[in-house]
Amino acid sequence: MDTRILSGELKENITYAAELLRRGEVVAMPTETVYGLAADAGSEAAVVKIFAAKGRPQDNPLIVHIADIRQLADICEDIPPQAYALAERFWPGPLTMVLKKSGSVCGAVTCGLDTVGVRMPAHDVAARLIRACGRPLAAPSANSSGRPSPTTAAHVLEDMAGKIPCIIDGGACSVGVESTVVDMRGETPVILRPGAVTEEMIAAVLGGAATDGAAEHGLQNGEQPRSPGMKYRHYAPRAELTLLEGSPEATAEKMRAICGEYDAALCFDEYAEELAKSCGAVFTLGESFDHREHARRLFAVLRDIDAHGAERVCVQSPRIYGRNAATVNRLRRACGFKTVRCGEKQIIGVTGRSGSGKSEFCRELRAWGAEVLDADGIYKELLEDSAELNAAIAARFPSARSTSGIDRVKLAEIVFADGAERADLNAITHAFVIREMKRRMAAAESGTVVLDVPLLFESGLDRVCTVTVGMICPDELLLRRITERDGIDEARARARLAAQNGTEYYDRRCDILLENSGDIAALKKKIKAFAAKYTM
Repeated sequence: MDTRILSGELKENITYAAELLRRGEVVAMPTETVYGLAADAGSEAAVVKIFAAKGRPQDNPLIVHIADIRQLADICEDIPPQAYALAERFWPGPLTMVLKKSGSVCGAVTCGLDTVGVRMPAHDVAARLIRACGRPLAAPSANSSGRPSPTTAAHVLEDMAGKIPCIIDGGACSVGVESTVVDMRGETPVILRPGAVTEEMIAAVLGGAATDGAAEHGLQNGEQPRSPGMKYRHYAPRAELTLLEGSPEATAEKMRAICGEYDAALCFDEYAEELAKSCGAVFTLGESFDHREHARRLFAVLRDIDAHGAERVCVQSPRIYGRNAATVNRLRRACGFKTVRCGEKQIIGVTGRSGSGKSEFCRELRAWGAEVLDADGIYKELLEDSAELNAAIAARFPSARSTSGIDRVKLAEIVFADGAERADLNAITHAFVIREMKRRMAAAESGTVVLDVPLLFESGLDRVCTVTVGMICPDELLLRRITERDGIDEARARARLAAQNGTEYYDRRCDILLENSGDIAALKKKIKAFAAKYTM
């Protein structure tokens, strides 16, 4: 069979692929997550061809893709209101819901289960193909079973050449890992496979959510998978993977110790140059904080590792919580859940704008037994006690000198008014504050240490954290809090906020976001739920 790659931009190619699907053939299509191997979900004969092309085990169920919310009732029965609430928030998008199936879904899709996973992809080409076909499409990832999932049409061709008639090319996938799969049949939604829609995002809509233990540790012997990606060693290159879990600094230190000239390293951008001096080959996932880039690059990098021919690969794991959970899950499955823990303490970095709720977060975590290190407080102590720091600041900002040292009010006026001045101050102070915080972290007796650092990422202290939390809040509420708390006028408060990062900054970098919309009881509930899950 000749496998053709056809552009998804051309209407005639969508029409051609839809006709193939109606005739019972299998077609590869793009989605925002990964490329899928699609067939008519109502045709047993067509769905069997998916299993044959992939070499997929017969007890591994498939996900059904729809293009209209009205199709959900055709596929599923007894749909709870919570499912429609999640659909309204996350569809089209990378969320699959497991619900009770109807008779319109053939048995080959569900592998004998009475449930089916359904999602509405956000990729325009996928939506147009489903509509043109006029039928829901069963579509697992378009790779040979066990191999890294494909995020480009070229990846699909590597595995499917000669096995399917065509691949519809929709460009590189924007998300890069498969959808979140959530079981909606109980009172509390349970995540069976992590994805871009996190447990915290689902809980924000429904008031609660949980993650199945198999997502972290794999299924027990004899346990039947309720979702794709639960049972078998998936996403794996041919090389043996050693997954190092912990903070970026801790995993980098371990990698330097064990990765030699005959090994490959899969690491974060910050450590690539150093590791290249001792490792045989270096591949990168992006900067250590960039959870979106980790997901986008992961499968393509695993395929690059195969092409290189590396036999053993040391892998720096992204932090294992929140937005990183999907990438970590895929890496754990790729290495058969054989991981190495680096570091003994849980180091929680909390950041956010002035008035966002960092102090309340720290109070609650302290009540749970965590030791809290306040970067601003340590900075104030150093201004009082460190002649070296005072001299460095005075040399750069002579107008902020006072008879007792540094006039902090005057210094704040200077740096909040000028970004270049603020960057110069940070360059001076960060080295002193980081050194002192690391000293106190090492001396801490608690197994959980919280770092309260407004400039967590700018200072580089995020790299010592095992989880990072961004406190976010609407601008007008922040403005009111700052003026009331600090006794300053609105103009000065606006200038302070303008000098700080916005919500998008924390959304891109932080593992977990906690929204503080003004209801202190609601905020405390969120923080307590976080503490129960993430403190040691």
